[in-house]
Amino acid sequence: MLGKHLLGKQRRDQEFSEYVATRRSGLVGTAYLLCGDRHLAEDLVQTALAKLYVAWPRVRRADGADAYARRILVNAGIDASRRAWRREHASCELPERAVDDGLGLEDRDELMAALSTLAAGQRRVIVLRYWLGLSVEEVAVDLQITVGTVKSQSSKALQNLRGQLADTRLAELMEDAT
Repeated sequence: MLGKHLLGKQRRDQEFSEYVATRRSGLVGTAYLLCGDRHLAEDLVQTALAKLYVAWPRVRRADGADAYARRILVNAGIDASRRAWRREHASCELPERAVDDGLGLEDRDELMAALSTLAAGQRRVIVLRYWLGLSVEEVAVDLQITVGTVKSQSSKALQNLRGQLADTRLAELMEDAT
């Protein structure tokens, strides 16, 4: 009986390791867009993966690992933003390595500056909706808000971004990031 348990744990660990190997960089990119800080993004992903590992047997059976990981990531970001000592702050230091989002350095800086002007809820909606390509309904489920709230937050955020960037520039950046 003990041998069967060990084989099951080894298989679970292998499946989880494979999941992490294929999804980690995407999760870090998403976390970076959500919080704007490379180190905090790494911390958020680490927190999300630790929580995902605990729930892995249940989550993998339901085929919902990606949605569950996103949800944990967003919630971890919300929790981190509530801690006064972890709030986003400007830095003149560049991250150790760039997020691979298909954007050049100047484009990424311009986009991050524009995203940093958004309220946290609007930023989360924009990242999930436009960078991850989730449907309005999926964003609502991930953020535990109504579909109407997703739509209104998207509208307000895009209006705010248009105030920061020209419509054509915003379209270019959003196209390049996806």
